[in-house]
Amino acid sequence: MRELWREYSNRIQEEEPGLFSIHTQPSFAISEQAFLVRTSEGNILWDCISLLDEPTIAEVKKLGGIAAIAISHPHYYTTMVEWSLAYDNAPIFLHEADRQWVMRPHENVRFWSGETKVFPGGATLVHTPGHFDGYQVLHWPKGASGKGALLCGDQPQVCMDPRWLSFMYSYPNFIPLGPRAVKDIAQRLDGYEFDRIYGAFPKRSVLADAKSVLKRSVERYLKAIEG
Repeated sequence: MRELWREYSNRIQEEEPGLFSIHTQPSFAISEQAFLVRTSEGNILWDCISLLDEPTIAEVKKLGGIAAIAISHPHYYTTMVEWSLAYDNAPIFLHEADRQWVMRPHENVRFWSGETKVFPGGATLVHTPGHFDGYQVLHWPKGASGKGALLCGDQPQVCMDPRWLSFMYSYPNFIPLGPRAVKDIAQRLDGYEFDRIYGAFPKRSVLADAKSVLKRSVERYLKAIEG
């Protein structure tokens, strides 16, 4: 961590009212971003980045601190314990199906089970297995001016052309996700309204009509994978 402090810093940027992205500069590792979701009942850190320094801690505290942490899947667990400890032992909520992938067990990690977990303030974790068995996304109903937003990490993945989404089981090995899992993900998200999707990487977000983008992306994906 001290080595990171010498060359890297975090940029905190408002994406829309109540939502801030946190991204390390210059680019580090795979260059994912985290998000701070502000709610009336406390802020949620969504996903995680490696770098945590005093300027970041201070800036996030100005925005209300962190009441809870939720991470989409194990690839972004990174320094989640350090983030938790910096904000009064904020609980880290992970789905129990990914318990085996926690390489640093800690009492602040809280495993939940079932299909959904609702936070005070209205945001909801939705279990959407595929990329990992315990994969989860965060539905934020107050996002997009009340039309709803989905924070999804790598699944569905926002394509380079953000009018489309896709799905992968393994990105480094180019193994696509099977049709059964993709259909299941689509079904699990069908009951939620969202106009935006915020992905894992900067400038990789669907900023309008996201529910329709998901529907036609699933149709295109299934046509290709089953053809």
